[in-house]
Amino acid sequence: MHDPEKSDSGIVAMKPTNKAGRPVAEPVEPRPGTKGNAEQQSTLRTQGRERVTQALGRVRLAARQRKKEQFTALLHHINVDTLRTAFYALKRKAAPGVDGMTWEDYEADLELRIEDLHGRVHRGAYRPQPSRRVYIDKADGKQRPLSIAALEDKIVQGATVMVLNAIYEGDFVGFSYGFRPGRGPHDALDALSTAIKIRKVNWILDADIQNFFGSVSREWLIRFLEHRIGDKRIIRLIQKWLRAGILEDGIVTVDDRGTGQGSVISPILANIYLHYCFDLWAERWRRREARGDMIVVRYADDLVIGFEHEGDVASLMRCVTGLRNLHCRSTRTRPA
Repeated sequence: MHDPEKSDSGIVAMKPTNKAGRPVAEPVEPRPGTKGNAEQQSTLRTQGRERVTQALGRVRLAARQRKKEQFTALLHHINVDTLRTAFYALKRKAAPGVDGMTWEDYEADLELRIEDLHGRVHRGAYRPQPSRRVYIDKADGKQRPLSIAALEDKIVQGATVMVLNAIYEGDFVGFSYGFRPGRGPHDALDALSTAIKIRKVNWILDADIQNFFGSVSREWLIRFLEHRIGDKRIIRLIQKWLRAGILEDGIVTVDDRGTGQGSVISPILANIYLHYCFDLWAERWRRREARGDMIVVRYADDLVIGFEHEGDVASLMRCVTGLRNLHCRSTRTRPA
C-alpha cells in the first residue's frame, strides 16, 4: 500500500528557449500556479488527516469507555476529509473495477470529485456498482475468487472502515490478528511461538474456516453490527455493498451470503462477524470448559489453538461444529 503521507512531485511544463530572441541560457518562467496548487493540495491533505485523527480519536475514546453503547450518529464522520484520506490510502496501481477508473485519473480532479461523492453519500444518492470478479491461484492448485470494486466504492468503503476501526479496535480480543491496524502475520506467529514456550501446550489444532468469506450469513452480520452501530445510514451503506452484486462474463449476479473477499470493507466485516461468532465464544469456552491450559491465535479465517489435554481438542471441535456457519477443516499434531 502506498504511503498516504507521500505524493508524486509535480512536473512543470517548460517552454523551449527562443534562440533568436534571447540568449540560450535565459530560463523560461514556469507555468503560473503549478507549484502553488501542489502546495495547496499537500496542505489540504495534512490538515484533513489531522481533523480525521482528532474526530475519530473521540469516537475511539467513547467506544473504549462505553463498551455496550450504540453509536447513533456516525455518518457525519464520512466527510470530505475522511474520503480524501481513504483515497490516498488506496493502492495507486491497483486494477480498476467495472468503472475502469484508475487512481491517477481520479486524482486529476480530486477535490471536485470528492465533494460530489460526499454530497451523494449524504443525500442518499450514492449507488455502488457491481464488483468485478477475478481469480487468483492458491497454493493447493485451486483458485480464490476476489471482488474488485469501482474506485468510488473503494473510497467510501475505506472511509467507513476508518470509522468502524475507531469503534471495534477497543472491542476485538487480543488473539485476533488479521487485517487490524498495527498487527500482521509476524505478530501472530510471534504470539503463537511465545505462548507455546510459556504455556502447557501438548496438542495443536490447526484449522481454517471453509469458504468463510463466501459463506458469511449477512442476516447475522447485520445483527452483530447493530450491537454497536445504531446509525441506520451506516447499516444501509454496508447493505448496499453486500447487495451490489458481482460482474463476471458480462453477467451480474447477487448472492445472499458472503462479504465479497477482496473488497476494502470485507476484512473488518469478517473480523466483526468472527468476533461475535467465534472469538467471544472461544474466550468463554477457555474459561469454563477447558480442563487445562489453552491458547488461541486467529488470523482472519485461520485458527491455531493449543491445548494441554488431548481431550479438550475433541470437545472443542464438537462445539465448533454447532457455531453459526463455521465449517472447519482441521488437523491435529503434537508439537515438537
